[in-house]
Amino acid sequence: MLHIGGARTALFNLLFARHHGGAFLLRIEDTDRARSTHEATQVILDGLAWLGLTPDEEPVFQTSQAARHKAAAHELLAQGKAYYCYCTAAELTAMREQAIAEKRPPRYNGSWRDRDPAEAPPGIAPSIRLRVPQSGETVVYDLVQGEVHVQNSELDDMIILRSDGTPTYLHAVVVDDHDMAISHVIRGDDHLTNTFRQVQIYNAFGWQTPHFAHIPLIHGADGAKLSKRHGAVSILEFREQGFLPEALCNYLLRLGWGHGDTEFIQRDAAIALFEISDVGRAASRMDYAKLTHLNGLYLREADDQRLTDEVVARLPLQTGLQADMEGEARIKMLMPGLKERAKTLKDLTDSAAFLIRQVPLAMEPKAAALLTPESKIMLRQIAVALSKTDFSIAAIDGALRDFAAAQNLKLGQVAQPLRAALTGSTMSPGIDATIAALGRAETLARLASA
Repeated sequence: MLHIGGARTALFNLLFARHHGGAFLLRIEDTDRARSTHEATQVILDGLAWLGLTPDEEPVFQTSQAARHKAAAHELLAQGKAYYCYCTAAELTAMREQAIAEKRPPRYNGSWRDRDPAEAPPGIAPSIRLRVPQSGETVVYDLVQGEVHVQNSELDDMIILRSDGTPTYLHAVVVDDHDMAISHVIRGDDHLTNTFRQVQIYNAFGWQTPHFAHIPLIHGADGAKLSKRHGAVSILEFREQGFLPEALCNYLLRLGWGHGDTEFIQRDAAIALFEISDVGRAASRMDYAKLTHLNGLYLREADDQRLTDEVVARLPLQTGLQADMEGEARIKMLMPGLKERAKTLKDLTDSAAFLIRQVPLAMEPKAAALLTPESKIMLRQIAVALSKTDFSIAAIDGALRDFAAAQNLKLGQVAQPLRAALTGSTMSPGIDATIAALGRAETLARLASA
């Protein structure tokens, strides 16, 4: 699944590519066939599409390049930079257990590094291992982490081609990056140990390494590594929860990267401002309250027709209600008021549902309490006053104010029972706009029912 960290990484790659006039490319690294199901891949593609992180070329599937990966491994073998390893699974397990027992890192001991393949036992299909330098160090010049070193003695001779002829991830990635002319790799800092190994493969081929930037991970609010218990696992769960993609991207941008105190940064501005050197080294903490607040700001800026379409699509799933053309028109008409109070599309859908409910309306307890015998008499009088207007917002507002003044009441004393009768709740946009959106026939029918 494409999770929140992977989505932020994709965003940073796109912004960096756009800022420098480069190309944003997507590769599906599916060498692990058990995990790389069609469904999992589709979630990645759908998640990126929803966020507007569209690659500049068709995605490359790593398994489609398997023959190239195999040929590259045999090139290193022919040059003496790799060798056949005939260790069985049982021997490798014993090697690992012995190292652990001796409190050593569980690494391959190089037993076939200098042996003649003629000594190989019959019937054993060999893997191919890279002949890693045993002295000196491997250095990564990272655009976020700075210069990072590891002693070569700490790294073993890694497998680049398995005994069944399939490439390992580390080998396939290097060959693909080279063949795709990748200039920059921006990814999570949990890949830093992989990078040392990949640099060794680059060196073996004599290829130039790309520029690497390893960005810190995202943690939960409690400081622990983000997991299921912190909320959404797949990025598409944020869509289900009612977040707008542009709000989520804005929030992710500010997780680990900043431009002063600016919070509201839309895509074009982000492209103009984004530099990888502005990414910090410390892990970021996921703050759902801040994301929700930012989403509310984006909702208020969003196009009313777009939000209406979202609400109409969500209503059957969320409330069991289906909006017809008249109901959709009501929702769109009241949308300017509805979106002022909502923080998510889920909130927006719940608050719009009253517009398409049938009479008699189900009443929330607080709303029902407002419908006293006295207020019901008042509602009959208000219905008469409203029926004489053209049901424009201005005419409705004038009629209600005139009625309140004539009855020596405050406008709120009139509006609250009226709101309860028309919506079944005590919360709605302005009562004049609400009545106008419901229209003459529906307003008078609801008042008669109450």
